[in-house]
Amino acid sequence: MNQETFHGPVTPDDFVHSLIAEFDQGNLDVQAHGDPEHRVVQIATDTFARSGGRTALTIHLSRIEDGVLVQMGEQQWLGIAASLGISALAALRNPLALLNRLDDIGQDIASMQLIERVQANLDRTAATHGASHELSERLRTLECAYCTTPNPVGAPHCIACGAPLSGAQPVACPNCGYVVRADVTICPQCKKPIPHG
Repeated sequence: MNQETFHGPVTPDDFVHSLIAEFDQGNLDVQAHGDPEHRVVQIATDTFARSGGRTALTIHLSRIEDGVLVQMGEQQWLGIAASLGISALAALRNPLALLNRLDDIGQDIASMQLIERVQANLDRTAATHGASHELSERLRTLECAYCTTPNPVGAPHCIACGAPLSGAQPVACPNCGYVVRADVTICPQCKKPIPHG
């Protein structure tokens, strides 16, 4: 399951409305369930679709402190593979039969790009609402373990008592938004390098 965090003034419903607006049309049907704190969105091929194979994708949107956690499930590919297989068999028997399957092939190709299209929609929605993978303003402060004074992230010592803060500095992965300590070089969430400096 692919997971990422958007920090900032965005809610699960902001993502739900955007996903419905873009994908609840043509051969796709969108359903959303849950409450404002946790929403589940399923994008699936319409039951009465006239072309292409069947597919489905589920997105979980959970409100977290200072943002939204997005978990995207695996897309169901079996229906698309079957439809493409039928097109291939038809082409082997009679190459002109492909002309009758152009709508199916076009829809299958569009369905294969569903994950990328959903990801682009999520990124656009987050940016529109001022959210990103960057740490939110509240998370940019670090509480001193000795005197509980909030300090700016990156400060080597507490501004109130002078205690060292270097071991507890948080950063966000620029790829998925996962919050880790500053000394971590590989994100435990997406396994991509975290640049420092």
